[in-house]
Formats: sequence, C-alpha cells, structure tokens
Amino acid sequence: MSQTKVAITIEEEVLARVDALVRQRVFANRSRAIQEAVQEKLERMDRSRLAEECAKLDPAFEKAMADEGLSEELVAWPKY
Repeated sequence: MSQTKVAITIEEEVLARVDALVRQRVFANRSRAIQEAVQEKLERMDRSRLAEECAKLDPAFEKAMADEGLSEELVAWPKY
C-alpha cells in the first residue's frame, strides 16, 4: 500500500506518551505508532457503525425471514 507524508498537530503530552512507547520499542517510530492508532480508531468506528445498523433490525422479523428461507430450502435438500 502506498504511503503519503502528512504533517499533524498533536498535544505535547500525547507526543510524549508516543515517544515513550517508541523508546520501549512498542513501535518502531512515531509514524508507525500514529498510523496504527488511526487504523485502530477507524476499525473501531466501522464496528460501531455495524452495531448501530444491527440494532435497527427487528429480531422477530429477521427470525421469520430466516425460518421462511430455511423451510423453503429444506424441501429442495436431497435425502441422504
């Protein structure tokens, strides 16, 4: 995946914590630490959106649809 250099503004205390993690070799460098943090946040947001959409589903309706589809499929299944 290609990478692009960007400039960011970050609070000194946050940067100090990042630098401490780099010194402890948790991350190879500042860029890697920030990249992983952003990626993790994006993934968490994606999961949150999925959970929000799932919460909109009507469990009774979804079960009825699954049961309906299953009963139709059972007829078409070969007997063993």
